[in-house]
Amino acid sequence: MPKVVDHGERRRELAGAVWRVITRDGVANVSMRTVAAESGWSSGALRHYFATRDELLAFACQQVLARVTARITALNPQGTPNEVVRALLLETMPIDAERHIEASITFAFLALGLGDPQLAAIQREILVGMSELCLNLITHLLPAESPRRQVSLARRLNAVVDGLSVHVLAGHLTPAEAVSELDAHLADLPT
Repeated sequence: MPKVVDHGERRRELAGAVWRVITRDGVANVSMRTVAAESGWSSGALRHYFATRDELLAFACQQVLARVTARITALNPQGTPNEVVRALLLETMPIDAERHIEASITFAFLALGLGDPQLAAIQREILVGMSELCLNLITHLLPAESPRRQVSLARRLNAVVDGLSVHVLAGHLTPAEAVSELDAHLADLPT
């Protein structure tokens, strides 16, 4: 009887190998060969699932987006509106090892998306998703503000979260410092 292979699970395993290569060696060192070596697979077996490096990278980035989205969707934070917004935003920031890896991968795709239409489409999906999350959170936090003002505040919130995340990834801020700055920003929002 032939062995039943879960192709979706195999693809997710390979995405994990991509994440490890990016985290350890940087996105420039992701190749079919390095991912095959990291996963313990042959390059030929890897090509059965992904024909190109870009296809592999795109899938790995989509998996990060799916993980973060699932985590946020499953979260049921309690507390004040500010505490709820804070809890949801922290799921997107590099404040622990898992989220540091996810943010590293997400931000690595900024540069890659500039030169590759397939990767650019995934990067837009991530950017639009974060933008929509921030707008939903601002709308929840400040329902009395005009829609135009909500959009403006959501863009600022998005910029703050992205900026703090980049500074943590670059080692300019610790995760605790970034959380403190996020708290300060949320406290400064109009009530």
